Amino acid sequence: MILRRPILSLLTAIAFTLMLGPVVILLGVAFTAGSTLAFPPQGLSLRWFAAALEYRPFIDAFATSLTVALASTVLALALGIPAALALQRGTLPGRRTVEALFFTPIIVPELVLGLALFQQVMVGLHITALGTLVIGHTVLLLPYAVRVVGASLALADPRLEEAARGLGAGPVRTFFTVTLPVMRPGIISATILAFITSLNNVPLSLLLTGPGVATLPVEMLNYVQSSFDPVVAAVSVILLVLSVAVAFATERLAGFTKVFGR
Repeated sequence: MILRRPILSLLTAIAFTLMLGPVVILLGVAFTAGSTLAFPPQGLSLRWFAAALEYRPFIDAFATSLTVALASTVLALALGIPAALALQRGTLPGRRTVEALFFTPIIVPELVLGLALFQQVMVGLHITALGTLVIGHTVLLLPYAVRVVGASLALADPRLEEAARGLGAGPVRTFFTVTLPVMRPGIISATILAFITSLNNVPLSLLLTGPGVATLPVEMLNYVQSSFDPVVAAVSVILLVLSVAVAFATERLAGFTKVFGR
């Protein structure tokens, strides 16, 4: 196969190198026994993982990131699921326009969105930095919830719900017995995508942090501005392991085929 398609094989190898190369370098730097960000590693050691777990600003920032990610994901789903239902099953006038408005947070640069939220919410309404972060991340995640859940509804046959109502099921029973199972893969997908997006966000979070309130990516960015040791690489590996754990749990509990479709 390699001899038959050398160009395709070369491009595949380049793609794998570009995707996995930085991860290999990151692992080497995180497990190094040296004192600087250097590759190849100068011996192997777990000292930087211990240092990362003992560094209090990282621990506090990780707690803030988890709080913001969980709260904003729940709020985005709470707003996005009814919006997706209204757009896919309702008869809204100007449906295309309304749908386009839900996607504007993706189109608008996050720095512009963050500056607007900082001026209007944090400064204008005097809401705390943590509250503004939750609001900002909810706005950022809402399009993902509407789009992914809406895609599940768009692929489902609406005649299933009509059949349930025709057999005597009320709107509430139809929702829980027919509509919700249809949306479940989209809801799981939107939850994972929203949570990971919020947890790793930098541009929006950078403008909405305040004294004593910073997300982990922002705290890591602040750290590398003054320090050059591999602590940040160790934290990155920990986040990578958490992401793999989420993917593994999703596969075990639901299966990627059911969550993301064929």
